[in-house]
Amino acid sequence: MTTIDRIFISIFVIVIVAIGGFMAMFFAALSGMGTFYLIFIVAAIALFIALALLRIFTVLTTRQFNLTLASGAAVCGLVLAGYEINKAYLGSITMKEQEVDLNAYKPFMKSTKAVALEEPSSFKLEKDLPRLDGATALYPLYAAIAQAVYPQADYDISNSAVMSSKTDGAYEKLIRGEVDIIFTAGPSRLQRLDAERSGRELVLTPIGREAFVFFVNSRNRVKDVTLEQIQSIYSGHLTNWQELGGDDMPIQAFQRPENSGSQSALQKLMEGKNLVTPPQEDVASGMGGIIRNAANYRNHKNAVGYSFLFYATEMTREDKIRLLSINGVQPNRANIQNQSYPLTSEFYAVTLGSKNPNVEGLIEWILSPQGQSLVDKTGYTPLKK
Repeated sequence: MTTIDRIFISIFVIVIVAIGGFMAMFFAALSGMGTFYLIFIVAAIALFIALALLRIFTVLTTRQFNLTLASGAAVCGLVLAGYEINKAYLGSITMKEQEVDLNAYKPFMKSTKAVALEEPSSFKLEKDLPRLDGATALYPLYAAIAQAVYPQADYDISNSAVMSSKTDGAYEKLIRGEVDIIFTAGPSRLQRLDAERSGRELVLTPIGREAFVFFVNSRNRVKDVTLEQIQSIYSGHLTNWQELGGDDMPIQAFQRPENSGSQSALQKLMEGKNLVTPPQEDVASGMGGIIRNAANYRNHKNAVGYSFLFYATEMTREDKIRLLSINGVQPNRANIQNQSYPLTSEFYAVTLGSKNPNVEGLIEWILSPQGQSLVDKTGYTPLKK
């Protein structure tokens, strides 16, 4: 075989392998398999082409080529197995909002977790039902409100008069006029701007109080931090748990997606200070593209995350995390009620100029003793007790 023949064969092999690799990368991206698999495919293609060229130009014997190819395949298999095992482990310690089964709180369902009044509601609706939406953490509350006031029916969580689109989706639907009342924490700056662009103003009616909490792995020795230390962690100035009396390990400070209720609460706490770039992960977007997004909280020993008290303690019931006290004050309902916990805030029934005739009456009832008792029984702190 002449040198020219070897060159032509090499070009043919490179083209065929490149086409196969491109197709593999295309399907990997389309399936949302992540950046790791794209890099892995490129590396595997480069390795195979290199080995093929070495064989074509007789640098490697047939036996050497086969042994090297088999060894490479074995290494690739071990790398893939290690990646999938690690991914499964990370999934086992990840707290995701979508893991909470909201169907367990659907109104009027048999064995629903939505709490009920001990007596008939003083306010009832049979028609012109205000369309309700809101944060995941507040769905148990407004599901209980609907159960007390609305006619019995099957209220689908994704599309009905009592649904949950999470905080960002609820604000979007409110601004588009698709819902009448949403139950959330206060809006982010962008959500306020979006409402203003619609020519209307958000009306926030406080209906209860809740604690914004920070949590760590239960094995972390740090139990108490100050507000200033939390701000220093999330501005990137405090980077090691040893600086807070813990073990010598870097602080991995997780954040939530933009416009979520808890992320808006963090931004309010950090107002005037720059937020550190959060841990990132690959998330499949539409049409198979890969975008970078704030990673879901993963309960590593050096991790810190945040949420609201009810969600963190009642809806997820994760026993491998520990809530941090702030300025020496524990986040609990007693300290929310007396407002000694420094990150206590109100949550709201939010409206935006709805023409539904029953919106005002429903909000007034939520503020009544019966409505506030549902706030209390659900697990939140009412405005007055």
